[in-house]
Order: sequence, then C-alpha cells, then structure tokens
Amino acid sequence: MVEDESASSPEEMLRVIEEQSDATVKWLRGDPLLLYVPWGVAWLLGFGALFLHYGLDGRPYAPISQMQAVGVLMAGQIVAGAFTAYGIARMNRLTRGDLSARGAMFGYAWSAGIALMIIICVRMSPQLPPQETGLLWAGISLMVVAVLYMAGGAIWLTRQTFFVGAWIAGVNALGVLLGAGWHALLSAVLLGGGFIAAGLWLRRRA
Repeated sequence: MVEDESASSPEEMLRVIEEQSDATVKWLRGDPLLLYVPWGVAWLLGFGALFLHYGLDGRPYAPISQMQAVGVLMAGQIVAGAFTAYGIARMNRLTRGDLSARGAMFGYAWSAGIALMIIICVRMSPQLPPQETGLLWAGISLMVVAVLYMAGGAIWLTRQTFFVGAWIAGVNALGVLLGAGWHALLSAVLLGGGFIAAGLWLRRRA
C-alpha cells in the first residue's frame, strides 16, 4: 500500500490545532485596538484640552473654554464606549450560553454607566464652581471606566484587564486630590498616551 503523501503528519496536525486554539483565545480576549486605543485617543485629546484650559498655575495655556474641552472629552468617551461595545459584541459571536449572556449584560453596563454619569454631572454641575465642575465630569467618567474594566477582568478572569482598571482608578484618585490642572495632565499622559501605547503593543504582541 502506497502511503498518501498528501496526508498531514502528526506534527503538522498538532501545529494547526495549536494555531487555531491560539487564534480562538485571542478572538475571545478581544482586539486591543478596539479596547484600548479609542480610549487613549479620547483621553489624550479631551484631557489635553482640559489641561490647556486649566494650566498648572491657574492660567490657561491656550484659548480653549471649559465647555469646549469638556465637550471634546465627552464626545471622545462616547465614541470610545461605542468601540468597546462593538469589541464586546464581536467577542460574543463565538460564545453561547452563560458566557454570551455575561458579555451582553456587560455591554449594557457600559451604556448605563455612561448615561448615568451624564445625568449626575448635568444635575450637579450648576451647584459647583466652574473648575470643580470640570473635575466632576472628568473624575466620575474615569471612575465609571475604571470600575467597568475591573468588573470585566473579574468576569472573564483576565488579570490584565483588572489591573488596567485599577491603574485608571489610581491615576484618577491622585489627580482628583491634586486638582483640576494636574488631573487633566496626569490623565492625558498616563492614561491617554499609556492606553494608545498599550493597545499598539498588545496588538503587535498578538
């Protein structure tokens, strides 16, 4: 009997199985470009605009109004949230049962968190001085993102996502304590620039 030369060797079959397994795991973990880079761009632009408005010594560095800067930040975060929701929905295409339900509810949690943040800030902003109003919007928005990232890490047991959420919470807390100008600077550099770099590095690594 002549051996079929077209049949794959056991080593080749094992290699294909491993490649498909790795690809599936990467798919289920999500695309870093969707989960990190949009937030990085939103924070770099939004908090960068707030920093130029506040400055570190109480004097603006550029002719940007507070409402314009907050508008850039909020618009960017809404777009980033949409990218995140799309990334979560994309991951759920290959899942069924409880895991799919978790992903769907987590996506709804993002929408609910952002909507609730806007409602609270709109209600409380008239009660605060202008600079504290900007800090309210910025601080609560980062709090929502930090908590949801940590929750996502707990749901899918990904330490990387959990610690990213903890990093956001830490930077946010430090910035709130230091004041509006420092909060904007730290958030733009450590969160905005950091998320862009992390997303590109994780995509390249994948």
